[in-house]
Amino acid sequence: MAAMADQKERPPGMSAIVSDALGETAPDSFGEGADAERAPTRSLSVADRIRASILSGDFEPGARLHEVRLSERLGVSRTPVRSALQSLASEGLLEYAPNRGYSVRRFLTSEIVDAYEIRTMLESLATRLAAERGLTDAERAVIEGALADGDAILAKEELEESDRIGYGAVNFAFHDTIHAASRCRMLGDMIRMCQSVPQSSHRNVVSFEYLEVRRRHEDHHRIYDAILLRDAYRAEMLMREHVASVKTGLVRSISGRAPTRSRR
Repeated sequence: MAAMADQKERPPGMSAIVSDALGETAPDSFGEGADAERAPTRSLSVADRIRASILSGDFEPGARLHEVRLSERLGVSRTPVRSALQSLASEGLLEYAPNRGYSVRRFLTSEIVDAYEIRTMLESLATRLAAERGLTDAERAVIEGALADGDAILAKEELEESDRIGYGAVNFAFHDTIHAASRCRMLGDMIRMCQSVPQSSHRNVVSFEYLEVRRRHEDHHRIYDAILLRDAYRAEMLMREHVASVKTGLVRSISGRAPTRSRR
C-alpha cells in the first residue's frame, strides 16, 4: 500500500499519492477547512465544492441554497457564492425562481438512468483507449495507490460510515485516471457532462454494503489488469459490466423515491 504518512487534511483511507492526484476535486472538498484560494479563482473553487456536494447527495433534491449560509460554511464572501450558484444553474444542477432563489434540481429517475446508460458506453470506450494507448508511470502510480487504499479499507471486513469518504476518493481516482489515460479530451468532457446528473457520478458510492463495495473493488483490479496487459477488448467489456452493474444497484436504491417520467 502507498505510504500513509501525513494523514492531515486527507479523508480516512486515502494515501498521499491519491490525495495529490485528486487535489481539490476530492469528494470531501466541500468540508470544513477546504482552501478556496488554491483554485484559479475563488468562485471556481466555490462552484467545484458546491457541485461536489450536490453530486454526492449532501444537498437533497429540492433543497434551497442560501447565499449567506453557504458563504459562512465555505468561509468566503457572498460574491463568489453568488457567481457559483449562477454557474451551477447554467449547468442545470440548480433551478432559480424569483423571490425564492436557488434550489437543487430534482431529476427524474429516467434521467438518472439515461445518464448511466450513456456513461456505460463512454467509460467503456475510455477504458479501451487507455489499454490501447498505455498508461504513464504517473497514471499507474495513482491507480495502484487507489487499489491499495481500497484493499486496506476492505481488509477490515466491515465498513464504517467514516470509510465512505475514503472509498469515494478511491473510486473517483480510479475512474478519473482512466478517463485521462484515454488521451481524448472530448470523451472526458462528455463523461463529465453525464456526471453532472446527481447519483450518476463516480464521486458517489451508490451502495455502501461491504460485499457490494468489495465486489466492485475487485472489478477495479480486473479492469486494471486488463489495461496493463493491453487487452483492450477485455478492459472495455469489464468496464461496461462494472458500470452497468452499478446502474442496476442504483435503480433498486432509488426505486419509488425519485419521480418517473409520466406515461400517457
